[in-house]
Amino acid sequence: MSSKSQPDSSKSKKGGESRQSLPFEPAKTRKQAEKTPKSSPVAPPAKAPAKASSTANAPKRSVAQRMAPPVKRSTAQEAAIPDAVSRRMIKRMAILCGIPTALGMSTFVVSYLIRVNALFEVPTYAVLLTSLGWFGLGVLGLSYGVLSASWDEENPGSLAGWSEFTTNWGRMTEAWRSSKDKS
Repeated sequence: MSSKSQPDSSKSKKGGESRQSLPFEPAKTRKQAEKTPKSSPVAPPAKAPAKASSTANAPKRSVAQRMAPPVKRSTAQEAAIPDAVSRRMIKRMAILCGIPTALGMSTFVVSYLIRVNALFEVPTYAVLLTSLGWFGLGVLGLSYGVLSASWDEENPGSLAGWSEFTTNWGRMTEAWRSSKDKS
């Protein structure tokens, strides 16, 4: 299915491609928010301070801070990952991280049994490197488990998750770039 057939709910920077936004993504980008400033509720006019010393204690705000529209805070429910997506992520992380981690721990047990039964001499650095390799693979499996899960609630995704990984990696790097541009 081509990306042109999906609804235009958000645009990516490269090539004007469109993609469907996710339920837990922010609805508007920063540029859109700047173009359509939100109206703030009208506050009653502030009374003149009774003493000049009371204004000296108040925090100083720049003109830009006073003129900026109020920032809308997202609620925890809006920012939360849907249950179906989080279960999918947890299942992938448990498999892709749990198996290498179990093998990393079993490296110590197996090397101990080999040494105790005097089957052959196992160098200490071989045990260390083997266990480090399994634990490192577990860390990579943890990251791949999160990124290879489909972030769409209705779409379960594929078994290997490579297409989901490339899509989610692109979204993540785009978010990093936009946050870098903001700062």
